[in-house]
Amino acid sequence: MLDIGVLTWVVTIGLILVLLAVDLILAAARPHRIGFREATAWSVFYILVAVAFGVWFTLAHGGTFGTEYFAGYIVEKSLSVDNLFVFVIIMTTFAVPEEHQHKVLTFGIVLALLMRAVFIALGATLIALFSFVFLLFGLLLIFTAVQLFRHRDEDPDVDDNPMVKVARRVFPITDDYVGGRLVTRIDGRRMVTPLFIVLIAIGSIDLLFALDSIPAVFGVTEEPFIVFTANAFALLGLRALFFLVKGLLDRLVYLSSGLALILGFIGVKLILHWAHVDIDERVPEISTPLSLAVIVVVLAVVTVASLIKTRRDPTVKAHAGSLRAHPAKSELNRP
Repeated sequence: MLDIGVLTWVVTIGLILVLLAVDLILAAARPHRIGFREATAWSVFYILVAVAFGVWFTLAHGGTFGTEYFAGYIVEKSLSVDNLFVFVIIMTTFAVPEEHQHKVLTFGIVLALLMRAVFIALGATLIALFSFVFLLFGLLLIFTAVQLFRHRDEDPDVDDNPMVKVARRVFPITDDYVGGRLVTRIDGRRMVTPLFIVLIAIGSIDLLFALDSIPAVFGVTEEPFIVFTANAFALLGLRALFFLVKGLLDRLVYLSSGLALILGFIGVKLILHWAHVDIDERVPEISTPLSLAVIVVVLAVVTVASLIKTRRDPTVKAHAGSLRAHPAKSELNRP
């Protein structure tokens, strides 16, 4: 059992809040187009922060917990790339100006962290009280994996998002972004800008991803501190990663298949753990080092295979994958 003191929690959360504040200040004070060099520098910075934290954590609490942290971080980082697909779709659908995109992303990251914090607390409490929650989490991940694989050649339909539909019916919306404001007055009438609708779309997507990512990371560790830090450090670099790889996302044609495989694998791991605890201790479990190895190998194979595929056939385009079919668009979206 990992023993984390109050001071460690406070310092860790403080570090995360400082990094978030820097993102918020930059987004609000200097809206601009993020170039490749700037995106690369910030991406490397956030990865180094996550790795440095992992090294300290391993030295302070041992190799077992350190392995769990890095496995959780890699799982969340790989899932965050799928987030980027959906963010690109939302940005494109609503034609968000480039100078406002990092503001939207920062807001999305803050929302994602808040939602994940709630789900982590809830998940940790349920696991502590009821071991069968591992079975439920495992079944949820396997269902998600099957659906994602079935609809791997589709993209989520933003126009079909229930929250976006309601917002469009309830609020009067301006035609342009009005300098990046959320709310404005036109001819004395209070109206919301398209940026407000974009934030609603991002928030609802964050909620859906939280429902999948939290069970996934609980599949490699039961420690709330590791779950929280793995999520936080993976999400903190999402804004910079968006601007770094958005031009390359179309080439990761097998990413959805790879993520489906990883989610299914972790789902099986959770079910075996439940069976080991609640049914018979002779039921084998999948170790964290093996999980880490499988995740890294799957991501490496998916990346290499995707690059080979797109090099041979440049017309092939990647898709984010969807948890349900969109019949009217599915044929158009197939590579």
